[in-house]
Amino acid sequence: MSVLLSDLETWSIQLKNLTEVIMFILRGFTDNIELNISLFFLFLSIYLFTLIGNLGLVLLFIGDSQLHKPMYYFLSVLSFLDACYSSVGTPKMLINILAENKAISFLGCATQMFLAVTFGTTECFLLAAMAYDHYVPIYNPLLYSVSISSQVYVPLIIASYVGGILHATLQTVATFSLSFCAPNEIKCVFCDIPPLLTISCSDIHINQLLVFYVVGFIEITTMLIVLISYSFILLAILRIHSTEGRQKVFSTCGSHLTGVSIYHGTIVFIYVRPSSSYALDHDMIVSIFYTIVIPMLNSVIYSLRNKDVKEAMKKLRKIGSSIKYTFGIESN
Repeated sequence: MSVLLSDLETWSIQLKNLTEVIMFILRGFTDNIELNISLFFLFLSIYLFTLIGNLGLVLLFIGDSQLHKPMYYFLSVLSFLDACYSSVGTPKMLINILAENKAISFLGCATQMFLAVTFGTTECFLLAAMAYDHYVPIYNPLLYSVSISSQVYVPLIIASYVGGILHATLQTVATFSLSFCAPNEIKCVFCDIPPLLTISCSDIHINQLLVFYVVGFIEITTMLIVLISYSFILLAILRIHSTEGRQKVFSTCGSHLTGVSIYHGTIVFIYVRPSSSYALDHDMIVSIFYTIVIPMLNSVIYSLRNKDVKEAMKKLRKIGSSIKYTFGIESN
């Protein structure tokens, strides 16, 4: 009887020490006010540039009939994804940089993580589909209209989103099924999986394996598709004898390959590595890079390194100049 009472007392003390977490605190970078103000304007500039750049590309692809091709349908979806991906955590991060209360609700944190994983995973699948789309017109241009018709690229885009939603559902349910105890501070600027696991008072071994193997499988699968596609592209390049033809291929594929390398490199660094190597302060910087900086870089990479996009932008500038000139004459 005394043993039973002792167990009950121990359980009662442990229960009192556990507090039900109904919100989290996003700790952020620093408490230095001057540094926070500088970071606020820096990230605000990046975010606005990202939104204007990516949504501007979407409107450009929609408005220019010369860009109504499967390649640019993929690019428009990628640009839209980057705008959404950047918008998941950046507005809250900007508010928290200047606010004293850096709290986010339990549901808000779960929603933020679900959307981030959805858009991030969808982008992985979409980049793999884009690699196949780059391979077909180079390896066999005569079959491009058949191989990448609307009956092919539309299901590929839908499948990318479905894959992203399924992965996000799996990781979000697994993560928020854990118990969270005080302290509830997340050493990150948004709700990401690794920092959430570190503050859980449950056994996170299964969750760590889930992140490692599922993300690893997605990375291996998508990167394998990219590598196979570019292996065939390389073989096609070796058969091209003209310098102009090779330069055209490099200009078409160079931007995509650059985007793939940067994006997958940061994903692997954050998720596909032993849990013992996590350093949250460094990981916070890297996570900011792939959720804020990379979406900005993509808009630059795909606009400046693509000849058709540059021509469309020149055409748009000419139209804008002519309209401005016309209104200038009329105002005189």
